[in-house]
Amino acid sequence: MAELHFTSAPDAKEPYQVGDRVEVLCDHNKGGERVHDWLDGVVVQVDAKMIAVQFQENVYLTDGWMVPDHVLWCPKSAVTIRQARRGRAKSSQAKRSS
Repeated sequence: MAELHFTSAPDAKEPYQVGDRVEVLCDHNKGGERVHDWLDGVVVQVDAKMIAVQFQENVYLTDGWMVPDHVLWCPKSAVTIRQARRGRAKSSQAKRSS
């Protein structure tokens, strides 16, 4: 593993932690069709510049290739990642059980 050298202490205020629920704007399957929309996932790794998010559904790279392990890496500063909206997941789950 590469050695990291810091000129100052790393920022203790990480925006994401392993285990956080997030949403990523990406290509995935929804209702049998491929769409480009927000998809819920879980942060599985955080490093100095990137975040790895794992999904339950198939996700695709921008060039069309499916990601076999369902894990996408995103830059921490990307506008295509955000904290998951907790209320939306509960309301959609309630609709399914009705």
